[in-house]
Amino acid sequence: MAESTPESDIGSIECFQNYTAPEVFIQGLAGIVNQQDVEAMIRAQKQMLQRFEKTNEMLINCNALSVNRLKTAGVEFKKHTALLLEMKKDLDHIFKRIRNLKTKLNSQYPQAFAAASTSTAHKEEETEEAASRQRRESGVDKCLQESKSEDKQTDEELDGDDERDEGLDEDGDKCERRRQKRNSSSTESANGTSANDTSPCTSDTG
Repeated sequence: MAESTPESDIGSIECFQNYTAPEVFIQGLAGIVNQQDVEAMIRAQKQMLQRFEKTNEMLINCNALSVNRLKTAGVEFKKHTALLLEMKKDLDHIFKRIRNLKTKLNSQYPQAFAAASTSTAHKEEETEEAASRQRRESGVDKCLQESKSEDKQTDEELDGDDERDEGLDEDGDKCERRRQKRNSSSTESANGTSANDTSPCTSDTG
C-alpha cells in the first residue's frame, strides 16, 4: 500500500491548477459514473427522439388531411343548406298560390267549393277511421292471441289435472278391489275354522 505523502498531494493539486472548479467537479463525476451506462442512456434517448419525430410527422399529416376533408365537407354542407333553403322558399310559394286559388274558387264557385271541401273532409275522416280501425283490429288480434294462449295453458293444466284425477281414481279402484279380496279371504278363513270346530263336536256326539 502506497502511503500518501505531502509531495504527491502537492503534485496532484498542481495538475488541477489549469482547470476551474466546475471542470474539476465534472471530471470527478465522470470518473465515478460508468461510461457504458451513459452510452446506453444516450442511445435510448436517441431512439425515443426518432419515435417522437415520426409521431410528429404522422400527426402533421393527419392534421393536413383533416383540414382538407373539413374544407370539402364545409363546401358540401353549405350547398346542402342552400338547397334546403331554396326548397323551403319554393314550398312556401306553392302553399301561397294554393291558398290564393282556394280563395278565388270559393269566391267564384262557393257551392262547389263547399261540396268539395266536405267531400275531402269526409275522405280524411274515413282515412282516419280506417287507420284507427286497423289499429284497433291489431290490438284486438293481439288480445285474442293472448287470450287463446291463456286458454291453451288453462286447458293443458286442466288436462293434466284430469289425468291426475283418473290416476287417483284407478288407484282408488285398485285399493277397493284389494280390500274386497282381503275381506273375502278373511271370511273364508273364518268359515273354515268354524267348520273345523263343529266337526269334532259332531263326531263326539255321534
